[in-house]
Amino acid sequence: MNTFLERYSSTNAVSQLKRAQRLAEEEDEFTDSAWGSQAGYGQLMNGPPSFTVPNVPDPSSFLRLHTDDHADPNCRIKIQHGTTTLAFRFQGGVIVAVDSRATAGSYIASGTVKKVIEINPYLLGTMAGGAADCQYWETYLGMHCRLHELRNRERISVSAASKYLSNLVYSYKGMGLSMGTMICGWDKTGPAIFYVDSDGTRLKGDLFSVGSGSTFAYGVLDQGYRWDLTDAEAQELGRRSIYAAGHRDAFSGNTCNLYHVKENGWEFIANYDISKLHYDGPGDVAGSPGHGYGYGIRVQGRSSANPPEATAAA
Repeated sequence: MNTFLERYSSTNAVSQLKRAQRLAEEEDEFTDSAWGSQAGYGQLMNGPPSFTVPNVPDPSSFLRLHTDDHADPNCRIKIQHGTTTLAFRFQGGVIVAVDSRATAGSYIASGTVKKVIEINPYLLGTMAGGAADCQYWETYLGMHCRLHELRNRERISVSAASKYLSNLVYSYKGMGLSMGTMICGWDKTGPAIFYVDSDGTRLKGDLFSVGSGSTFAYGVLDQGYRWDLTDAEAQELGRRSIYAAGHRDAFSGNTCNLYHVKENGWEFIANYDISKLHYDGPGDVAGSPGHGYGYGIRVQGRSSANPPEATAAA
């Protein structure tokens, strides 16, 4: 860290000269072919990539001071984040559906984020909030679930796994963790879902949705959810809920990843492009409506704005 600070925050002439010499030496180590079309990157740049950091003694403190809008609502930089994750349990197990968009303010940082974390063959976790926090701590949870199996010669219950994660993150409360996750699985009691967040909150329920698009997802879930759904109906409800969030929420979208947790473990159903769901639907799958989810497609020929064509009288 000291080397990093010396390199980017020093302003005296000697330091600037050493920095220029160091950058020149690094550029000599890379050939044009390493960054040109021969490497598959086109003519994007010549030389190693570089980035700019604040010219201050402690860049991390500087960024924290100017971007922590929870502590200071009037801060200059407000980084908005969003996602949509959902899970619900029914007679056939647990449906877990998530989008795949990651945002940084008004920019889409990625469209291929895997927001379902496979803890073990019977447990799934979802990702909302800080991606690194969720990925690290749920992977760490998987290690302890395995240790539990070795010690007790039986699988850990969903309740125990969620309790372990809740206790773990509570010990870091107030230190900047950002997590809103669901632990989903099947154990001796049947299908189970627990919501766990970075404050240590732990809730058991039948249906949860987390993220900026959760209100849109809840609108579909509340209308279509019931305990006695068939597998096809439950999967269709998960797809349609994520589509609704991806279509209406700017911070959610790209694709929908759908999982089904059953008694013999979880199963990855498919990845669906939300744009294709809008125009074409999910395709030839069980529970498919046979057409797109878009409003214009669903009401075509059945509204005053788009009436059916008149047919000639016989």
